[in-house]
Amino acid sequence: MTAEKNLGQFEEIVLLATLRLAGKGYGKTIREEVSEATGRDVSIGALYATLDRLERKGFIESRQGEATPERGGRAKRYFKVGGAGIAALNAMQAARNKLTSLKLSPAST
Repeated sequence: MTAEKNLGQFEEIVLLATLRLAGKGYGKTIREEVSEATGRDVSIGALYATLDRLERKGFIESRQGEATPERGGRAKRYFKVGGAGIAALNAMQAARNKLTSLKLSPAST
């Protein structure tokens, strides 16, 4: 993975939450998923900055939903994880598995 294609910790969490929502995730639901999984309160601004960054990296795709009266005529923006996002998550998982399988002796800590 090149440097611009690396995932930060929060990006990985947002990507996993988006994947879990299977194309039905939008700002509020992704935020709730991240907060529930991490116990962290996530600002909507930080979430959308991360979603935009992930989309620029080619890891997620977005589409506009229909405008709804409940939202004052505004449309929801739905996100789904693309193939590059799956590949990035798999690479992170493989690296994590490799590192956690190392045997550490008490002297090495």
